Amino acid sequence: MTAPLPAASAAKPRILVADDEPSMREMLRIVLRREGYEVILAESGSEAIARLQQEPVDLLLSDIRMPDVSGVEVLRAAKEINRDIVAFMMTAFASTDSAVEAMRLGAVDYFTKPFSMDELRLKVRQHLESHRLKQENLLLKRALNTRYEFSSILGRSEAMQAVFATIRTVANTNSTILVTGESGTGKELVARAVHFNSLRRDRPFVAVNCGAVPETLLESELFGHVRGAFTGAHTTKKGLMEVAEGGTVFLDEIGEMTPSMQVKLLRVLQDRRFRRLGGTDEVQADIRVIAATNQDLPKLVAEGRFREDLYYRLNVLSIPIPPLRERVEDIPLLAEHFLRQFASQMGKGVRTISAGAMQLLQEHPWRGNVRELQNAIERAVALEHTESILPESLPDDVRRGRSSIEASAGRTAELPALGEGFDLEASGEQFYRHYIALALERAGGVQVRAAELLGMSFRSFRYYVKKYNLR
Repeated sequence: MTAPLPAASAAKPRILVADDEPSMREMLRIVLRREGYEVILAESGSEAIARLQQEPVDLLLSDIRMPDVSGVEVLRAAKEINRDIVAFMMTAFASTDSAVEAMRLGAVDYFTKPFSMDELRLKVRQHLESHRLKQENLLLKRALNTRYEFSSILGRSEAMQAVFATIRTVANTNSTILVTGESGTGKELVARAVHFNSLRRDRPFVAVNCGAVPETLLESELFGHVRGAFTGAHTTKKGLMEVAEGGTVFLDEIGEMTPSMQVKLLRVLQDRRFRRLGGTDEVQADIRVIAATNQDLPKLVAEGRFREDLYYRLNVLSIPIPPLRERVEDIPLLAEHFLRQFASQMGKGVRTISAGAMQLLQEHPWRGNVRELQNAIERAVALEHTESILPESLPDDVRRGRSSIEASAGRTAELPALGEGFDLEASGEQFYRHYIALALERAGGVQVRAAELLGMSFRSFRYYVKKYNLR
């Protein structure tokens, strides 16, 4: 495939007219130049392809039947050079097959000769305006996505520098990547950094939490479904793997995926094809898969809870994210970043972190990693009345040197003895809160796994987490 050429000048759109009839070429040149476009003429299909390879073009207007190379072949070459090019086909023959093939390749419309020049001018203007807006949106998207550049992933430590080096190395490959690390270490941020520093940066990045979606819904979310596939499926719906065409699918908490879904994902990774739920037609999947987990996948493989062949397909390239407690030198940088962020959002004049508060932050174990630190700073900024965060504004567990989950569980560890004034309902609440917090801690914050530890349904577990305000 030829490397993409840069976009043509936005000030004066460039149109390539390919037709073997001299009179048609000249008439189109006159009409389109009057509209303010730069017009390039080609008298054959081979010349049109050569011009496309030499200079950027915004719109292609090509006859379908030409003696050497057909307009369909010109269109195919144009789309290989610039997949965003606007293309119209012209024909003096009512050839349904050629028209269908042209539309399949990406032509937006076709004109049957003789055609109205007013209609041509209108459609060219409409589609070039739509193309301009799309390009502006793309530039805006690139600007917004600069937050996923390496400079926006904070970390001066040697461990984080190693992560940055790995991202640089693997970004421009198409290989599947497995990102590992504890909850709250920023696995999705790393996955986004890989995507937005890759050749797929201009295509979608779609994230799916495999642990938060029931299996029946996850299959439909990933692969889509056809009309009538299940009760309520009134229309055919594209899945996220189809929506992400040309881009990246991020599968978070991959260790929570059920065995049957693991089989379906394995086929996608092997063949780059899938079927919509309830469908028979295969859909091509031009996507890159990045998976993430906070679990020990080799251990799950040994226990028979995760497919070994899928693990090796996912673990082509690995990016391990170190926990925050192993890169203490990054805590001041992160804390000050969150301070600026929340002070700006809340409109508060908190500018610094006192030496005493910073010492407590650096001594804390941070079982919840960067996410826990972010929450602690947000709380401190909200409560602080001075220009500097003082120790008193930090959460109790930070001042005591315990993780928030440990502190939460510890507060309910002492259950009241049975006797006069005993309140069974209140004691039951304490019991539930204690063991739900403990299960969350042992499951590394993954609610689906914590629910399994307690023998509860995910729906019931989620209800209690919300009720007791647990993280």
